[in-house]
Amino acid sequence: MCLLHRSPPIIMNLKKIRRLMEKYNLVCPIRKANPYRRMAKALKTNNVADNLLQREFECYGPRMVLLTDITYLPYNGVFAYLSVILDAFTKQILSYVISESLQVDFVLGTVEKLIETHGISLNKETILHSDQGCHYTSYKFIEILHDIELRQSMSRRGNCWDNAPQESFFGHMKDYIGDKVKAATEYAQVKTHVNDYIDYYNNERYQWNLAKLSPNEYYKFCMTGEYPIKVSNPPEVPVATKNPEELGVIKTKDKNNQRE
Repeated sequence: MCLLHRSPPIIMNLKKIRRLMEKYNLVCPIRKANPYRRMAKALKTNNVADNLLQREFECYGPRMVLLTDITYLPYNGVFAYLSVILDAFTKQILSYVISESLQVDFVLGTVEKLIETHGISLNKETILHSDQGCHYTSYKFIEILHDIELRQSMSRRGNCWDNAPQESFFGHMKDYIGDKVKAATEYAQVKTHVNDYIDYYNNERYQWNLAKLSPNEYYKFCMTGEYPIKVSNPPEVPVATKNPEELGVIKTKDKNNQRE
Protein backbone atom coordinates (compact mmCIF):
# COMPACT_ATOMS: atom_id res chain seq x y z
CA MET A 1 0.00 0.00 0.00
CA CYS A 2 2.95 2.32 0.57
CA LEU A 3 3.85 1.96 -3.10
CA LEU A 4 0.46 3.31 -4.13
CA HIS A 5 1.13 6.52 -2.24
CA ARG A 6 4.35 7.29 -4.06
CA SER A 7 4.48 9.83 -6.87
CA PRO A 8 3.96 8.42 -9.39
CA PRO A 9 2.19 5.43 -7.74
CA ILE A 10 3.73 2.00 -8.25
CA ILE A 11 1.24 -0.70 -9.05
CA MET A 12 2.42 -4.24 -8.52
CA ASN A 13 0.75 -7.62 -8.72
CA LEU A 14 0.27 -9.34 -5.35
CA LYS A 15 1.99 -12.51 -6.57
CA LYS A 16 5.04 -10.47 -7.59
CA ILE A 17 5.18 -8.89 -4.14
CA ARG A 18 5.14 -12.34 -2.56
CA ARG A 19 7.93 -13.54 -4.88
CA LEU A 20 10.08 -10.54 -4.02
CA MET A 21 9.47 -11.01 -0.32
CA GLU A 22 10.48 -14.66 -0.56
CA LYS A 23 13.58 -13.76 -2.64
CA TYR A 24 14.84 -11.18 -0.11
CA ASN A 25 13.63 -13.03 3.00
CA LEU A 26 11.17 -10.32 3.92
CA VAL A 27 8.60 -11.26 6.54
CA CYS A 28 5.51 -9.33 7.55
CA PRO A 29 5.14 -9.51 11.33
CA ILE A 30 1.82 -10.85 12.60
CA ARG A 31 0.56 -9.77 15.98
CA LYS A 32 0.23 -12.64 18.38
CA ALA A 33 -3.12 -13.22 20.03
CA ASN A 34 -3.39 -11.90 23.57
CA PRO A 35 -3.49 -15.05 25.77
CA TYR A 36 -5.45 -13.28 28.50
CA ARG A 37 -8.09 -12.18 26.01
CA ARG A 38 -8.52 -15.82 25.00
CA MET A 39 -8.73 -16.76 28.66
CA ALA A 40 -11.37 -14.10 29.30
CA LYS A 41 -13.40 -15.38 26.35
CA ALA A 42 -13.13 -18.95 27.62
CA LEU A 43 -14.25 -17.94 31.12
CA LYS A 44 -17.00 -15.57 30.00
CA THR A 45 -20.53 -16.60 30.93
CA ASN A 46 -23.86 -14.85 31.22
CA ASN A 47 -23.90 -15.39 34.99
CA VAL A 48 -24.07 -11.74 36.03
CA ALA A 49 -25.35 -11.35 39.59
CA ASP A 50 -27.70 -8.58 40.73
CA ASN A 51 -26.27 -5.51 42.42
CA LEU A 52 -27.35 -6.39 45.95
CA LEU A 53 -25.14 -3.72 47.50
CA GLN A 54 -26.50 -0.55 45.86
CA ARG A 55 -23.45 1.36 47.19
CA GLU A 56 -24.54 0.91 50.82
CA PHE A 57 -20.98 0.20 51.85
CA GLU A 58 -21.13 1.16 55.52
CA CYS A 59 -24.73 0.50 56.56
CA TYR A 60 -24.54 -3.05 57.85
CA GLY A 61 -21.54 -3.30 60.17
CA PRO A 62 -18.37 -5.42 60.03
CA ARG A 63 -18.11 -8.58 57.90
CA MET A 64 -21.41 -7.96 56.13
CA VAL A 65 -20.23 -6.32 52.90
CA LEU A 66 -17.02 -7.64 51.36
CA LEU A 67 -15.56 -6.07 48.20
CA THR A 68 -13.17 -7.76 45.80
CA ASP A 69 -11.23 -6.78 42.71
CA ILE A 70 -7.99 -7.34 40.78
CA THR A 71 -5.30 -4.79 39.93
CA TYR A 72 -2.26 -4.94 37.63
CA LEU A 73 1.22 -4.16 38.95
CA PRO A 74 3.67 -3.36 36.13
CA TYR A 75 7.36 -4.04 36.72
CA ASN A 76 10.41 -4.83 34.58
CA GLY A 77 8.34 -5.00 31.37
CA VAL A 78 5.81 -7.52 32.73
CA PHE A 79 2.91 -7.59 35.19
CA ALA A 80 2.13 -9.04 38.57
CA TYR A 81 -1.53 -9.28 39.63
CA LEU A 82 -3.12 -8.62 43.01
CA SER A 83 -6.51 -9.96 44.09
CA VAL A 84 -7.95 -8.43 47.26
CA ILE A 85 -10.99 -8.82 49.52
CA LEU A 86 -11.81 -5.75 51.63
CA ASP A 87 -14.33 -5.24 54.44
CA ALA A 88 -16.39 -2.23 53.33
CA PHE A 89 -17.21 -1.20 56.92
CA THR A 90 -13.81 -1.50 58.62
CA LYS A 91 -11.71 -1.07 55.45
CA GLN A 92 -9.58 -4.06 56.49
CA ILE A 93 -7.87 -6.17 53.87
CA LEU A 94 -9.16 -9.59 54.90
CA SER A 95 -7.50 -11.62 52.18
CA TYR A 96 -5.16 -11.09 49.25
CA VAL A 97 -3.17 -13.13 46.77
CA ILE A 98 -0.38 -11.98 44.45
CA SER A 99 0.18 -13.88 41.22
CA GLU A 100 2.31 -13.87 38.09
CA SER A 101 -0.71 -15.10 36.09
CA LEU A 102 -4.28 -13.92 35.53
CA GLN A 103 -5.61 -17.47 35.65
CA VAL A 104 -8.82 -17.76 37.66
CA ASP A 105 -7.16 -19.92 40.34
CA PHE A 106 -5.53 -17.00 42.11
CA VAL A 107 -8.93 -15.32 42.54
CA LEU A 108 -10.34 -18.56 43.95
CA GLY A 109 -7.34 -18.68 46.27
CA THR A 110 -8.29 -15.26 47.63
CA VAL A 111 -11.72 -16.59 48.64
CA GLU A 112 -10.23 -19.75 50.14
CA LYS A 113 -7.81 -17.67 52.19
CA LEU A 114 -10.71 -15.50 53.38
CA ILE A 115 -12.58 -18.53 54.69
CA GLU A 116 -9.46 -19.97 56.27
CA THR A 117 -8.66 -16.81 58.23
CA HIS A 118 -12.04 -15.10 58.75
CA GLY A 119 -14.74 -17.65 57.98
CA ILE A 120 -15.96 -17.81 61.58
CA SER A 121 -16.81 -14.08 61.54
CA LEU A 122 -18.99 -14.28 58.42
CA ASN A 123 -22.70 -15.11 58.37
CA LYS A 124 -25.42 -16.17 55.97
CA GLU A 125 -26.26 -12.56 55.07
CA THR A 126 -22.70 -11.62 54.04
CA ILE A 127 -22.24 -10.65 50.40
CA LEU A 128 -19.12 -10.59 48.25
CA HIS A 129 -19.34 -7.74 45.73
CA SER A 130 -17.25 -7.45 42.56
CA ASP A 131 -17.36 -6.06 39.05
CA GLN A 132 -18.54 -8.14 36.07
CA GLY A 133 -15.04 -9.36 35.17
CA CYS A 134 -14.61 -12.80 33.64
CA HIS A 135 -13.10 -14.21 36.85
CA TYR A 136 -16.22 -13.37 38.86
CA THR A 137 -18.70 -14.66 36.27
CA SER A 138 -16.79 -17.92 35.83
CA TYR A 139 -18.45 -21.16 36.90
CA LYS A 140 -15.60 -21.95 39.30
CA PHE A 141 -16.00 -18.68 41.18
CA ILE A 142 -19.78 -18.99 41.40
CA GLU A 143 -19.42 -22.57 42.60
CA ILE A 144 -16.98 -21.74 45.39
CA LEU A 145 -19.26 -18.97 46.68
CA HIS A 146 -22.18 -21.37 46.64
CA ASP A 147 -20.19 -23.99 48.54
CA ILE A 148 -19.22 -21.58 51.32
CA GLU A 149 -22.66 -19.93 51.33
CA LEU A 150 -21.56 -16.40 50.45
CA ARG A 151 -24.02 -14.30 48.46
CA GLN A 152 -22.73 -12.78 45.24
CA SER A 153 -23.30 -9.20 44.13
CA MET A 154 -21.96 -7.34 41.10
CA SER A 155 -21.54 -3.73 40.01
CA ARG A 156 -23.34 -2.43 36.99
CA ARG A 157 -21.33 -2.78 33.80
CA GLY A 158 -18.48 -0.28 33.59
CA ASN A 159 -19.49 1.54 36.80
CA CYS A 160 -16.45 1.77 39.09
CA TRP A 161 -18.37 3.81 41.68
CA ASP A 162 -20.32 0.67 42.61
CA ASN A 163 -17.07 -0.69 44.07
CA ALA A 164 -15.54 2.64 45.13
CA PRO A 165 -13.83 1.69 48.44
CA GLN A 166 -11.94 -1.12 46.73
CA GLU A 167 -10.85 1.17 43.89
CA SER A 168 -9.77 3.75 46.47
CA PHE A 169 -7.57 1.21 48.24
CA PHE A 170 -5.78 0.32 45.02
CA GLY A 171 -5.28 4.01 44.24
CA HIS A 172 -3.71 4.80 47.61
CA MET A 173 -1.57 1.66 47.48
CA LYS A 174 -0.14 2.59 44.09
CA ASP A 175 0.52 6.14 45.27
CA TYR A 176 2.52 4.69 48.15
CA ILE A 177 4.45 1.82 46.53
CA GLY A 178 3.93 2.37 42.80
CA ASP A 179 7.45 3.65 42.16
CA LYS A 180 8.99 0.84 44.20
CA VAL A 181 7.05 -1.79 42.26
CA LYS A 182 7.99 -0.29 38.90
CA ALA A 183 11.65 -0.31 39.92
CA ALA A 184 11.52 -3.99 40.91
CA THR A 185 13.45 -6.39 38.72
CA GLU A 186 12.06 -9.63 40.18
CA TYR A 187 8.61 -10.92 41.11
CA ALA A 188 9.79 -11.65 44.65
CA GLN A 189 10.54 -7.96 45.15
CA VAL A 190 7.02 -7.02 44.06
CA LYS A 191 5.58 -9.50 46.58
CA THR A 192 7.70 -8.00 49.35
CA HIS A 193 6.52 -4.46 48.58
CA VAL A 194 2.85 -5.54 48.51
CA ASN A 195 3.14 -7.64 51.68
CA ASP A 196 4.82 -4.80 53.56
CA TYR A 197 2.25 -2.26 52.42
CA ILE A 198 -0.81 -4.34 53.34
CA ASP A 199 0.66 -5.07 56.77
CA TYR A 200 1.29 -1.34 57.22
CA TYR A 201 -2.18 -0.48 55.88
CA ASN A 202 -4.06 -2.84 58.20
CA ASN A 203 -2.08 -2.01 61.33
CA GLU A 204 -0.54 1.45 61.03
CA ARG A 205 -2.35 3.50 58.39
CA TYR A 206 -4.64 5.57 60.59
CA GLN A 207 -7.72 7.00 58.88
CA TRP A 208 -9.82 9.96 59.90
CA ASN A 209 -13.07 8.22 58.93
CA LEU A 210 -12.16 5.21 61.06
CA ALA A 211 -12.16 7.23 64.30
CA LYS A 212 -8.46 8.01 63.68
CA LEU A 213 -7.61 4.31 63.97
CA SER A 214 -6.05 1.75 61.66
CA PRO A 215 -8.46 -0.75 60.03
CA ASN A 216 -7.55 -3.55 62.46
CA GLU A 217 -7.90 -1.23 65.48
CA TYR A 218 -11.23 0.01 64.15
CA TYR A 219 -12.59 -3.54 63.85
CA LYS A 220 -11.55 -4.27 67.43
CA PHE A 221 -13.19 -1.02 68.55
CA CYS A 222 -16.42 -2.04 66.80
CA MET A 223 -16.44 -5.45 68.45
CA THR A 224 -15.34 -4.56 71.99
CA GLY A 225 -16.42 -0.93 72.38
CA GLU A 226 -13.01 -0.09 73.83
CA TYR A 227 -11.32 2.90 72.22
CA PRO A 228 -7.56 2.19 72.17
CA ILE A 229 -6.45 5.84 72.46
CA LYS A 230 -6.61 7.49 75.88
CA VAL A 231 -8.58 10.67 75.27
CA SER A 232 -11.03 12.58 77.43
CA ASN A 233 -13.87 12.35 74.88
CA PRO A 234 -13.62 9.07 72.97
CA PRO A 235 -15.87 8.65 69.91
CA GLU A 236 -19.05 6.63 70.05
CA VAL A 237 -18.84 2.96 69.15
CA PRO A 238 -19.65 2.50 65.42
CA VAL A 239 -22.91 0.66 64.81
CA ALA A 240 -24.83 -0.57 61.81
CA THR A 241 -27.59 1.72 60.61
CA LYS A 242 -29.56 -1.05 58.90
CA ASN A 243 -30.56 -4.59 59.80
CA PRO A 244 -28.65 -7.44 58.10
CA GLU A 245 -31.95 -8.74 56.70
CA GLU A 246 -32.24 -5.60 54.59
CA LEU A 247 -28.96 -6.27 52.78
CA GLY A 248 -29.67 -7.36 49.23
CA VAL A 249 -33.35 -6.43 49.24
CA ILE A 250 -33.73 -4.76 45.84
CA LYS A 251 -36.54 -2.39 45.10
CA THR A 252 -38.47 -3.07 41.90
CA LYS A 253 -37.37 0.13 40.14
CA ASP A 254 -33.72 -0.54 41.07
CA LYS A 255 -33.85 -4.08 39.78
CA ASN A 256 -34.86 -2.85 36.36
CA ASN A 257 -31.58 -0.92 36.15
CA GLN A 258 -29.27 -3.64 37.52
CA ARG A 259 -27.34 -4.42 34.36
CA GLU A 260 -27.16 -1.05 32.69
